[in-house]
Amino acid sequence: MNGEPRQNPVSGKIEAGPIETAIVPRARDLGGFEVRRALPSHARQMIGPFVFFDQMGPAEFRSGQGIDVRPHPHINLATVTYLFDGEIIHRDSLGTMQSIRPGAVNWMTAGRGIVHSERTSPEMKARGSRLFGLQTWVALPAADEETEPSFAHYDATALPVLDAEGKQVRLVVGEAWGLRSPVKTLSDTIYADVVLNPGAVLPLDATHEERGVYVVAGTVDIAGDRFPSGQLLVFRPFDAMTVRNPEKEAARIVVIGGETMDGPRHIWWNFVSSRPERIEQAKADWKFGRFDPVPGDTEEFIPLPDEIPISN
Repeated sequence: MNGEPRQNPVSGKIEAGPIETAIVPRARDLGGFEVRRALPSHARQMIGPFVFFDQMGPAEFRSGQGIDVRPHPHINLATVTYLFDGEIIHRDSLGTMQSIRPGAVNWMTAGRGIVHSERTSPEMKARGSRLFGLQTWVALPAADEETEPSFAHYDATALPVLDAEGKQVRLVVGEAWGLRSPVKTLSDTIYADVVLNPGAVLPLDATHEERGVYVVAGTVDIAGDRFPSGQLLVFRPFDAMTVRNPEKEAARIVVIGGETMDGPRHIWWNFVSSRPERIEQAKADWKFGRFDPVPGDTEEFIPLPDEIPISN
């Protein structure tokens, strides 16, 4: 989740074949709740516009437990939340209150600045719950970084699904496999949740310049090499390839990518920008209370950290 110091994932260059880099996220235990961060890494800052990639869980909360990510700020990016299991209540400084459940997507554009919180509902805390999903950040094109903040939610029924030949593809963002997602973006972006039954194959064409596959569960075969769960595989630009499930159990992967961004991004805590001076301004704005509050969630907040190394 957000607001925690970063540990860089382990990555390795692959000398031949369609895979350029394999990134193994480092895990952190946030009080019984594990998060694995794959981006940014030493070897790769972004894949297309994706500048941050966290796996949340899987976690099982007993009665009285849950997540409580207090209000915190973002600038110059969009947060994308997608769940495989469980539920999160999102609140933000625009006045939004929205629960997200598996197969749906929350797309929050921070633009010039937004504050949000993510929590387990009191009802789910009372009975106990599970949580498993992904939170990614998408960098905005430099010309759009200071756009007005906004929030969009798309139910699972709004996202197109291809169910054929042993594979189920839910297209979260973009256009691929004859599907088009209704999610609006500011740059070419692809994001898909894919389940491959034993022997099933997913073709990945060369339409999108930068692409990566995160193995959520199971094992996949790419060009004769097998990769187990918990790895983010970064492909060479514009290479067409296939991802196959060689095992006797289903595999689940997430495909991300899009066009190369218009330059590197500076990352400090929850702030992303093409301009380091903009991050300094955001730090001062949060420290001195110049961001808008979150209606209905004003009793606490995450304070500005003393220091987090800036990444660019």
